[in-house]
Amino acid sequence: MKLILLPAIAGMVLAGPALAQEHATSPLKTVRSATRNATVEPVALGFIAGAQIYPFSEGTIFTGYAAPGLVTDIILQPGENLVAVASGDTARWVIGDTTSGGSGSGSGKGKQTHVLVKPFSAGLLTNLVITTDRRAYHVRLVSTSATALSSMRWTYPQDELLAVERKAEAAQVAAPVAAGVAIDQLNFNYAISGDRPGWRPLRVFDDGVKTYVEFPASLGVGEAPPLFVLGADGKAELVNYRQRDRFYVVDRIFDAAELRLGLKKSQVVRIDRVSHPAKRRGA
Repeated sequence: MKLILLPAIAGMVLAGPALAQEHATSPLKTVRSATRNATVEPVALGFIAGAQIYPFSEGTIFTGYAAPGLVTDIILQPGENLVAVASGDTARWVIGDTTSGGSGSGSGKGKQTHVLVKPFSAGLLTNLVITTDRRAYHVRLVSTSATALSSMRWTYPQDELLAVERKAEAAQVAAPVAAGVAIDQLNFNYAISGDRPGWRPLRVFDDGVKTYVEFPASLGVGEAPPLFVLGADGKAELVNYRQRDRFYVVDRIFDAAELRLGLKKSQVVRIDRVSHPAKRRGA
């Protein structure tokens, strides 16, 4: 019985280290593969003069080539403030930082941070983590015998997209409330009655298609009242409208409407369209 079991036991003992080694190397392969896939290299189309321009993306590892006797300049976004720089090898690399631009000596809105790196010898490989008040950069540094990037910097697609969106929003806010409307076609024959809160409309008018409710400047200070259109049966219903500066722009003409604000003690302002306008006049 013992003679039969011994080979099996011996086999299990011998297989143990091999299995352990196989399981140990599997995560390492995963890490190597993920790191390789996340790393980007300089490309010919990415150069502007002597600077390599990378599009920034979170988690990407950007490769920088350096050489003994040469300084590679890593340039951050204007206005970005450096928090810390960490390197895997501080013994064989010289790493420092400085600033340019801004008011006088690298301070102010136009300030730009430069991280300067220089290896002591060729054939070195390390990483660099640069943290700022906006993001974290991950750089893979490789030293060669004589070839180095003079500088490397980034474009910021997300920031640029956000700037475009903000510009479009600002243009929309600055646009006229009603563009292309003939002034002599405006109808101001609306009666305003009811309570007198601070947000009570100054006037109401329409252009034959849309109705405009003009409020005092204090509308932007407090809560804006919702607008309800009154049907023929006197029941209130919400209507499509949008707020543009001090105006509510309603996408229809109505005969009666109410502005209501508050729950326990509501403030109600009523708007009635006069059926037979005496005269149309300009704004």
